[in-house]
Amino acid sequence: MSNPSSYRQPPITALEDRPQQDTRGVLGSRLFAWIGDVVILFFLTWIVWVLLGILGFVTFGLAWLLIGGAALAVVLGYSAVTIGGRRQATLGMRMAGLRVETASGGRPDALAAAVHALFFYVAAGTVALWLIDIACGLVREDRRLGHDILTGLVVVRA
Repeated sequence: MSNPSSYRQPPITALEDRPQQDTRGVLGSRLFAWIGDVVILFFLTWIVWVLLGILGFVTFGLAWLLIGGAALAVVLGYSAVTIGGRRQATLGMRMAGLRVETASGGRPDALAAAVHALFFYVAAGTVALWLIDIACGLVREDRRLGHDILTGLVVVRA
């Protein structure tokens, strides 16, 4: 058994010690990136629904039970693969010249990317939360939205 007094808390990084991240003009670019991603996600979800519809005939309707959660799985999977991937950006973000980093300047993992997307779409689905989310980005100097702060991610210029 380890000695409980041997634990050392990691050092707290001061704001001055964090890397300089270029967040100029990201709010407007994020809107265009989101529009591009919505179009891509529409087509990906449509393809999955068609495949589940066809598979439903083969499985006597059992695959049709998956149609309800298919859109959520597509959205979270898309974000996990693209933001958590090597380029650190969704296809819409790449078109807008953006990428995602951790607050310390590192590369986000797939789980953080999926949770980031989940928080965004929950906020976007509720008007009050969406307005609070956007207000965070308007008042903060680093232009991080509410779901960025909650997940510890930053959207920067690529």
